[in-house]
Amino acid sequence: MHPENHRRTRRRALVGTGLVLMAAVALSGCSDTVYRGWLPGSTQHEVTDQTGRVASLWRGSWIAALLVGLLVWGLILWCVAVYRKRKADSTLPVQLRYHVPLEVMYVILPIVMVGVLFYYTNRDMTAINAKTGDAKVHVQVIGKQWSWDVNYQDANVYDSGQQVQDLQAPGALDEPVTIWLPVDEKVLFTLNSRDVIHSFWVPAFLYKMDVIPGRTNQFEVTPKTVGEYRGKCAELCGEYHSRMLFNVKVVTRAEYDAHLADLKAKGQTGQLGLDVSRAQDLNSVGSAG
Repeated sequence: MHPENHRRTRRRALVGTGLVLMAAVALSGCSDTVYRGWLPGSTQHEVTDQTGRVASLWRGSWIAALLVGLLVWGLILWCVAVYRKRKADSTLPVQLRYHVPLEVMYVILPIVMVGVLFYYTNRDMTAINAKTGDAKVHVQVIGKQWSWDVNYQDANVYDSGQQVQDLQAPGALDEPVTIWLPVDEKVLFTLNSRDVIHSFWVPAFLYKMDVIPGRTNQFEVTPKTVGEYRGKCAELCGEYHSRMLFNVKVVTRAEYDAHLADLKAKGQTGQLGLDVSRAQDLNSVGSAG
């Protein structure tokens, strides 16, 4: 072999090896992110008792979709390669009006695929939406245009999101209401709306539920990791929908009790009801009983 060709070959091999090593390092750093399908959170530190189940369903759905895609793409490429028209071929292929085995496969295979997806989705959604009735903490969240009210039902205190008349005013809604939750304790959320349809969504919880006027929705969740998480309304609910934000703060039981005591010391006792309209100033509502 010519020395110059030998050097080029060795150089290419070194470059290829370097690229492979760089890719391996990059993938190792984001392996958990890839494994979770780029969902928020971490497999080592799940945010709630349900995020692992949601991530597993999401991951399984993508794997199934990719397998189906590979099968379809493979069949398409195989047909293109095998049945392509050759230069010396001047005849048309055999014309078939039907092919019974293929027709049966076309019917059965999609039914099996949909059935498998339905089974796992129904299994996981049933478990996620199940209510055991043994929740230690009960929190009612009330959606309103364009903020949230929070009733801590066990302690009979409340917190209220800012609901100003002039939403164009400087600083309006800069500090969304924060929902405090104790870590490792099951919480029953009760969701209600005063006006239009909203949607209670905490992306880090991998869960959202609609908030519908005239209807009460509930779900249970156990926060597993201390931290602060962003929440938002996920249903278009009017002009300032994008500013209908809130925070969720998962803390220790001692910090949670201290926060409830602070609300009580501020005079925010009782429970805010559903009869408060958007035109009212919640600061003048006071104790709702």
